Amino acid sequence: MQTTVFPVHRVAVISTRPFDEVVRRFTATIGRPDMIQFRSALASARTIADLRPVVDAAVGASGLMEFARFDAGEVLRTEPGGDGNRLLRLVIGNPLIMKEMARIVPDAASYAPVTILIDERTDSVQLSYDTMASQLAPYGNQPALAVANDLDAKIVSLLEAAAR
Repeated sequence: MQTTVFPVHRVAVISTRPFDEVVRRFTATIGRPDMIQFRSALASARTIADLRPVVDAAVGASGLMEFARFDAGEVLRTEPGGDGNRLLRLVIGNPLIMKEMARIVPDAASYAPVTILIDERTDSVQLSYDTMASQLAPYGNQPALAVANDLDAKIVSLLEAAAR
């Protein structure tokens, strides 16, 4: 068994906007395809030429799509009083971006698509993201890191836009 320990860089952006508004602003440019249809079309693609229009139809203006949404706060609201802060985990990405990283660093598929946590605090909303570049850094592959850095810049830009 091999274990590698490496630091992960977490980006956190704080907003004073209401939780629902932050979520709406963050997801405004992210595609939300019908995942059953998307997976079926993805499975039918045999070449990159087949795959590209499937992905292009699924992503939003940001070039990203939502794969899953988990309302982690739902569990917190089962506590007595049921008024826990809201926590939303979004799994977002682009299969073509993941492909570019995973074809040269297969472990990249462990980290993509990425997770965004939108966390309602007492006086703010925090958007958090663990950077792809920090997760791929131990592999030392510059082409994969270049793709990861581009992805990180895109996501950080979305976080900042949602917060302001």
